[in-house]
Amino acid sequence: MQQQTIRHPVQCSGVGLHSGKMVTLSLRPAEADSGINFYVFTPAGLQRIAMEPSRVIATGLATTIGSSQASVSTVEHLLAAVRGLGIDNLRIDVHGGELPIMDGSAAPFVMLLKSAGLRRLNADRRVLRLKKAVSYGQGDKSISAEPYNGFFVDYTIDFAHPLIGVQRLAMEVTPQAFSQIAKARTFGFLHEVEALYARGLALGGSLDNSVVLDEHGVVNEGGLRCPDEFVRHKLLDFVGDMAMIDLPLQGRFTVRCSGHALNNQFLRVLNDNRDLYLEEAVLSRPGAKAPAAAQAPAAGAPGLGEGRALAV
Repeated sequence: MQQQTIRHPVQCSGVGLHSGKMVTLSLRPAEADSGINFYVFTPAGLQRIAMEPSRVIATGLATTIGSSQASVSTVEHLLAAVRGLGIDNLRIDVHGGELPIMDGSAAPFVMLLKSAGLRRLNADRRVLRLKKAVSYGQGDKSISAEPYNGFFVDYTIDFAHPLIGVQRLAMEVTPQAFSQIAKARTFGFLHEVEALYARGLALGGSLDNSVVLDEHGVVNEGGLRCPDEFVRHKLLDFVGDMAMIDLPLQGRFTVRCSGHALNNQFLRVLNDNRDLYLEEAVLSRPGAKAPAAAQAPAAGAPGLGEGRALAV
């Protein structure tokens, strides 16, 4: 299997979730083995931000990457689209310090990337594959992972709201299946939105780019795009947050009630202990015999520890 980039440069503009101002995003083809890189325009010049878990500097409302010199907010939906479509190398130029929130899902970014076209590169695709089981948890939030030749996610959410409650979605994330979660929008609760506005936050948030719930149901006139849009969006966020590492991950992930913060903490555990948990693998070209998939984890396996990572 060969690495991919996009065929032509593309650009879009939209409202930023945090600032409420117009921001511009440009996507450009990149050479083999260069990976996914953000370039941020700042008064001090162009600043590069590579895909490393340690580059996540904030997880409130969205995932923010960078440093004190340059940062980009709300990167998870674009990164989910990039990984979901199997793109290995891409240059992302950002004017405005954050990505446009678009409609609150990854679907507009999928359309943008597909409009650019995909191009195969003359280099084998490399991935980081789980070689040992690992779990990480804080309270009722947990992520467990086991070796698997692919990217499989079993995600459960549990909200004390009559319209949400417990929702679960399990799927293999492939370019063909990604459409099942791409259209799922970010969501929040009316009392939280009002509190954010009062603090001068989420100034770009609106019913056009998020699902808002009051104590009874959805405030948006159009309602939900699907009954389980909530868990679909959480799974989408997980795909984007797991993209904050230099190569695509492979493994089977069982996730319960996680969010951007725990996602990044888990990814840091993997990255900081690469020799123990990860191995680089080159994907076979078409026609080659693929290795057998690892056995799936047992259903209902208990979570492990408070902020601990344990090998099984």
